[in-house]
Amino acid sequence: MNDNTLSNLKPAHGSVRKTKLIGRGGCHGRSSTRGGKGQTARSGDSSMNGFEGGQTPLLRLIPKSGFKNIFSVKYQTVSVGDINANFESGAAVDVEALRSAGLIQGTLPVKVLGDGEISKKIDITAHKFSKSAEEKIKSAGGSAVKPTIKKA
Repeated sequence: MNDNTLSNLKPAHGSVRKTKLIGRGGCHGRSSTRGGKGQTARSGDSSMNGFEGGQTPLLRLIPKSGFKNIFSVKYQTVSVGDINANFESGAAVDVEALRSAGLIQGTLPVKVLGDGEISKKIDITAHKFSKSAEEKIKSAGGSAVKPTIKKA
């Protein structure tokens, strides 16, 4: 009778091997699958990253180059073409209006770039403008205004 129920299932004969007990009693060890003897056979054996056995590591041989300017300001960019497509003529566009239109995210300052064309009279307030963007906005009859920053 073939009784194949979940409670009677067993693995195939020879497919499951007994766990090897290592380092317990005689004939259960030698190097206990850890390779040879010495530092690498002990617990806590991990040399620091880049260690080359006493030879000067590659990271110390290669000269350092460059630096990171901590005073650099990163800007979110918006093109005048995108502003032209998303706002009506005569609109006053500021950072909040750009955010609600989905043109910018986050809190970084905004720079308006001159990509695309602008045909509507739009007053734009942003932290920075490229020369071409400022010219295109003014030639369309709008204004490019930078907000005044209050210093404490």
